[in-house]
Amino acid sequence: MRIGIDAMGGDKAPKNIVLGAIEAYTQMSPGSRIVLFGDKEQIVKICDEAGFDHNKLAIAHTTEVIEMSDHPARAFQQKKDSSITVGFKALYSGDIDGFASAGNTGAMLVGTSYTIKSIIGIIRPCISATFPVITGAEGILLDVGLNPDCRPDILAQYGILGSIYATHMLNIDNPRIGLLNIGEEEEKGNLLTKAAYELMKEESYNFIGNIEGRDILSGEKADVIVCDGFVGNVLLKQSEALYGMAQKLQIKHDYFNRFNYELQGGTPVLGVNAPVIIGHGASSPLAIKNMILQTEHAIGVDLVSKFKEAL
Repeated sequence: MRIGIDAMGGDKAPKNIVLGAIEAYTQMSPGSRIVLFGDKEQIVKICDEAGFDHNKLAIAHTTEVIEMSDHPARAFQQKKDSSITVGFKALYSGDIDGFASAGNTGAMLVGTSYTIKSIIGIIRPCISATFPVITGAEGILLDVGLNPDCRPDILAQYGILGSIYATHMLNIDNPRIGLLNIGEEEEKGNLLTKAAYELMKEESYNFIGNIEGRDILSGEKADVIVCDGFVGNVLLKQSEALYGMAQKLQIKHDYFNRFNYELQGGTPVLGVNAPVIIGHGASSPLAIKNMILQTEHAIGVDLVSKFKEAL
């Protein structure tokens, strides 16, 4: 299992990326191998300073970096020796089994659509996020930003992607799929949610109907929450703010600690032909470690094949 990591992506790259890879190395399965894409000299220096043998990591030397301020599409095409571009080429050719980066999100999405592309039958890929529920388990929210404007059939298909992800990544048996709405009644909502409801109740997954915002974190009604990317991104940012407020107010509770993005590692792109994980730009070594382990898990359960079988 070869896990490709963009060593140059992130606010504090490559140091945090390499240190996170070192942490992940000690927790990975024996058959897994990390492949770092980036400046070899810098990567080796960081390993040496940490007292770690860099030969335990594979290094694919690159000479360019797609910066956070770069235009995603232009940079991906013009910086042909960047860590992201070379990483996606390796993913497309099968030299690595998954690719993760905390770098330019737009460039990661461009790379995904230009190289590995969507699974046949997928209308639009999406990005998802897990969230803690008060029962101690986790739920999944999708989409959280890739598609701010959706059609009803896209939302219905998100239910398929979310159900498969929850089953194989979160080990939830027969996950309950809820459509985020302003009321539980079938007739509630706008034109989009009303039409999506009609499609979702005909699907084979465990659709439980509409769910309101107040019920998301309880985990009592649904395991997977479906919404468009506009609403999902607002909720994602709100959860980040909730964690920040808890820290500022010095609220010490395990539940609020679980909102820490560092524990999640990254956000997977669902519905594409290979595992792609997008991390937070401000990722610490802990966040990078968890991003790598999340990528390893997605490869290990063969998540992409599960999507293809369902479609």
